Amino acid sequence: MAELFQPICVWDRKCTLGEGPVWSARDHALWFVDIKRSEVLRYDVNIGSHQVFHAPSPCGFIAPKRSGGFIVGCKTGLYDLDPKTGHFEFRLQVEPGLPTNRLNDGFVDHHGRLWFGSMDDDEVNPTGKLYRYDARGLVAMDHDYVITNGPAVSPDGKTLYHNDTLKKIIYAFDLDGEGHISNKREFARLDAMGRTGEHGEGYMDGPLVDAQGNVWVGLFFGWGVNGYAPDGRLIRQVKFPVSNVTKIAFGGHDLKTVYATTAAKGLSADDLKHQPQAGGLFRFDVDIPGQPQNLFQD
Repeated sequence: MAELFQPICVWDRKCTLGEGPVWSARDHALWFVDIKRSEVLRYDVNIGSHQVFHAPSPCGFIAPKRSGGFIVGCKTGLYDLDPKTGHFEFRLQVEPGLPTNRLNDGFVDHHGRLWFGSMDDDEVNPTGKLYRYDARGLVAMDHDYVITNGPAVSPDGKTLYHNDTLKKIIYAFDLDGEGHISNKREFARLDAMGRTGEHGEGYMDGPLVDAQGNVWVGLFFGWGVNGYAPDGRLIRQVKFPVSNVTKIAFGGHDLKTVYATTAAKGLSADDLKHQPQAGGLFRFDVDIPGQPQNLFQD
């Protein structure tokens, strides 16, 4: 058995901004995006092959659909991707009145509802929102974010976690069966004072919750991944050889293989000399499995 919590690079893709990994049990593959290059990427874990699909605009997330294929969140709206043809079919424009915004991270909950955030592409203005999208339509659920990340949901489906990346905070909400959220509260926070360097402990990037309710979060400028117990205690730190870890996904036959996307964005030429695998796709093994990947209900 491989040593636990030891990341290795499995695809040295050198993404500008790798994000949004999801495990697809249907084809035993890890799917993710490179936001800045407008790419949807597929890594076949069995044979190590790669595929690249070119999206219509910068894409923040990808989620498998119950009917087959994927729904993809792009700067220009939501699209359906047919991986057999590589065709992106336009579905819905999200924020037509905010041309400097783009869509960022996304997640499908236990009921097949899609949740995703928007953000200011210049990372300055608090124009970002948290959205829920299902058969009832598109609804803004929370607002005033510069950079959104998440959300993720607890195993019992009753707690939703969502990140304010610039504030370095993971928020928790109560989530009911109809998809309504309430009781917004701080769940965990990173050092904001920079005592451990220019960026402090880094920034809360994409979150995910394992089968026991522990919340895992990628750390941008934080050199790794943090794991928090359901009560918010820091219980695990996984160190990486690259500084910008954006999000993880649990995969493999037992959901104990973690895949992590990373980014080269924000790194200087000197940084990249010391982080040659920045932007690569990494994997490591864990002892607690993740939750199965939910499928979007069209």
